[in-house]
Amino acid sequence: MIALLAALLLATTLSPTNHAEAAPENRAYDASLLRLSEILGAVHYLRALCGINDEQVWRKKMQDLIAAEGVTVKRKSKLTKSFNKGYKSFQRTYRRCTPSAKTAINHFLEEGIEISEKLVVNNR
Repeated sequence: MIALLAALLLATTLSPTNHAEAAPENRAYDASLLRLSEILGAVHYLRALCGINDEQVWRKKMQDLIAAEGVTVKRKSKLTKSFNKGYKSFQRTYRRCTPSAKTAINHFLEEGIEISEKLVVNNR
């Protein structure tokens, strides 16, 4: 499941040069992109908390997303804030890995896949 999500996340990151030409500050898919960023932050925190050694894979995916979509300082900031919101909200909630934390990880991975698939289909 993680490999699939990672592949989909790569597919959702559109070429930065394509966006740089038009460079609109807001895009129709921004809400989905911001939610995906928040999910990446939550998954990054929770998987580390639960001893799943992903190293920095989720943070790297977020960096890739910012590189592709953050064509302005404002967009980069919005994406980063969403990632940090996901990370910090679960950092406040979970101090140790619990069955609920593991359930949240699975939920977020599924939601991330769903969002990624929609972004890929709608932005071809």
